[in-house]
Amino acid sequence: MTRNAHTFVKNSEPGKKQPGRPKGVPNKTTALAREAIARFVDGNCENLQKWLDEIADRDGPQAAFKCLMDVVEYHVPKLARVETTGKDEGPIEYVVSWKTDELSATPSQKLING
Repeated sequence: MTRNAHTFVKNSEPGKKQPGRPKGVPNKTTALAREAIARFVDGNCENLQKWLDEIADRDGPQAAFKCLMDVVEYHVPKLARVETTGKDEGPIEYVVSWKTDELSATPSQKLING
């Protein structure tokens, strides 16, 4: 048995990677923190509005907006920016074509074409 940093792993060889948390699944601490922040925001909507109004009066609307974005960042996950490109990072090309042969013709096309 090999001793890991926090647990014992049965029948493990030194240096062999063990399966862990799947990619994209938040760890328990992160999930609990996000849940706590969500409950705080949901339970303090009126207070949050009052606090943002006070910040806007004291430091301006831009400061209030920044505070709101800082809170929202922990409540709503950020979306990753994705850029889609075509071959060799060039533009995406779309090719649209129609086939009118007997195999791909619709029943109405067959009636019209005979």
